[in-house]
Amino acid sequence: MQAQIRRAAISAATNIVEGCARRTTREYVQFLNVANGSTAEAGYLLNVAGRLGLVSAAVEVELQMRYGDLTKGLQRLIASLENEP
Repeated sequence: MQAQIRRAAISAATNIVEGCARRTTREYVQFLNVANGSTAEAGYLLNVAGRLGLVSAAVEVELQMRYGDLTKGLQRLIASLENEP
């Protein structure tokens, strides 16, 4: 489970970086959407880890709060780029 969460987190960051290197905003947004999917995967796996008792409730709450902040920021970035003239 831990390895899956790490892979999802690394995938999210990698897609954001790779998207930054693309030539068009459209391509960038495409990579941000993939990153958003990876963050959703990491959030789901964190939830499962909490339900299985693999992480303490306090740790899960802290990580879920951070996950929520990351997801909101990523979604705002995507929306702002999609609404560019």
